Amino acid sequence: MSESVPGTPPEVFAPVEAPVSPPQASEEVEFVQLLTPEGERVEHPDYSFDLGDEAIKGFYRDMVLVRRIDAEATALQRQGELGLWASLLGQEAAQIGSGRALNDRDMVFPTYREHGVAWCQGVDPLRLLGLFRGVDQGGWDPKDNNFHLYTIVIGAQTLHATGYAMGQQRDHAIGDAENGEATIAYFGDGASSQGDVNEAFIWSSVFNAPVVFFCQNNQWAISEPIDRQTRIPLYQRAAGFGFPGVRVDGNDVLATYAVTQQAMKRAREGSGPTLIEAYTYRMGAHTTSDDPTKYRLNEDLEHWKLKDPIERVHAYLTRHAGVDHNFFDEIEAEADKIAAVLRAGCLALPDPVLTDFFQHVYVEETPQLAEQRDQFAAYAASFEGEG
Repeated sequence: MSESVPGTPPEVFAPVEAPVSPPQASEEVEFVQLLTPEGERVEHPDYSFDLGDEAIKGFYRDMVLVRRIDAEATALQRQGELGLWASLLGQEAAQIGSGRALNDRDMVFPTYREHGVAWCQGVDPLRLLGLFRGVDQGGWDPKDNNFHLYTIVIGAQTLHATGYAMGQQRDHAIGDAENGEATIAYFGDGASSQGDVNEAFIWSSVFNAPVVFFCQNNQWAISEPIDRQTRIPLYQRAAGFGFPGVRVDGNDVLATYAVTQQAMKRAREGSGPTLIEAYTYRMGAHTTSDDPTKYRLNEDLEHWKLKDPIERVHAYLTRHAGVDHNFFDEIEAEADKIAAVLRAGCLALPDPVLTDFFQHVYVEETPQLAEQRDQFAAYAASFEGEG
């Protein structure tokens, strides 16, 4: 028997319990679901999807086109045309469902994987490729599409989002669930362990900020499984900070839309933050520099293929909405056309002028910045003609 330190409570030396393992592929997880993997509509007591089949067809188109853009970008990286790419494969429903639930005044703070949300906000996919190709030094103007720049620092965007939402609050832009405005911040299950994210939870709760935290729990933080991030379902963390949390089937575009729509309305009317955990799965690698076969089982991947977000909508449309093959063929043809245009556009992107980034530091150039720009230009010019 180990000896205790005098004055130390004996419970300090109590054995540490093993962490609670996450649900395995064969286990069922409780979440909000409105469309089953088999394409059947189901009811939920708290959430409903009130749009018609035309809207569902639109969601299907969005997901197919975004998946095709994602596949083309991955191929471009493999061919040396992009330095890196973070795939969204398998997470299309989480992004399209939540993205389509926003109004034209809401502001989005993404990570580096929200290509589907960018699509919903009207960001040209070529702008995304320019970033990963390394020829776009500043990205896009967030004001143009209410879509902030991709954030590489894990979790940092949640603080930015909270601050922006507090600004919306002070500008009296909230108070109307339909026509007001709010903020949504995207992050992954791994980011939930970051201090920035938890600080954002505290600030948003204390100040009742109009922000929705949208966590795409795709089961893996690079090579670390979800049981290394939490011992309870992620959405339950919200209760400790004093605001609601809800888990939704992240592969169900209808449920994701309904849950996000309700959370955004709640934020816009002034009722404060909500944490949404979209329970999904990262079908591909973390990025194109990652090899997921080193750390996860193939049987889990096969299990999640049966829950594919696009296939379940395809099943619903064919079985219950009377949609024939012509519709699907037209979408596939459109996807191929977009991919071809994207590839040609990527290859034609010009190299940047290296001094351009000095123009994006301040609204008005300072003498110190001008001096730095000139020094940098002279330094860069010293390499001309070499190699």
